[in-house]
Amino acid sequence: MAFKITCAASFLAYLFLVDFPEKADKSWKFLSTDERDFILRRINKDRDDAKVESFSFGRFLRPARNLEIWIFALISFMFPRQLLLKYGPHSICLLTRHLEKLVHRPILTGSPQYAVAALLMWLSAYLGDRYHVRGPILIANSLIALIGLPIMGFAASSGARYFGVFLVTAGTNANIPTALAYQANNVRGQWKRAFCSALFVLFSGIGGISGATIFRNQDAPRYIPGIGAAIA
Repeated sequence: MAFKITCAASFLAYLFLVDFPEKADKSWKFLSTDERDFILRRINKDRDDAKVESFSFGRFLRPARNLEIWIFALISFMFPRQLLLKYGPHSICLLTRHLEKLVHRPILTGSPQYAVAALLMWLSAYLGDRYHVRGPILIANSLIALIGLPIMGFAASSGARYFGVFLVTAGTNANIPTALAYQANNVRGQWKRAFCSALFVLFSGIGGISGATIFRNQDAPRYIPGIGAAIA
């Protein structure tokens, strides 16, 4: 049922999706013509790439020679190794298996941490836009997750371990849009940004695959190799 609701919501979101700034005045009248022109002037003043360039494989693949593109990809690779730890009910059942009350209520225990993550995500976005910084916010959110990992993995109290799940979930989730904005704000050129975003998503998937292999049944109940790999 959750899958069907998600698919239905995605189709509705597509219907109301607003186009790029140069066409935003035609999408549900999201912007007026004056507002569109104002935004385009600001984009051109900032990075001079409001106009969409014609596509060619050379333009698209040329950024692969830039080291900064691969650094952004490495950033995206590292997050999913921690993200596996916050996959809702599964992570709580996995790491707090001795908590019979929590395990028998996976939906109740698997949802509240996402509300906290949403708040931290909103705060990260607000501070990033308000002060025009992303790097320090990435570091702060990573520290929150790093504090939560050993608490979740090694704390004696079951309540403390559940609190660690909150920290890890909040820190890792908040860093995903922050990292995407960080790379988008620091890459100039339409197709260079497109290549960087594609590589970012690709390495995120690769990181997720690697993260899915570090929690093994034979390491139960403490899963020290998995926790250690996620911290690293």
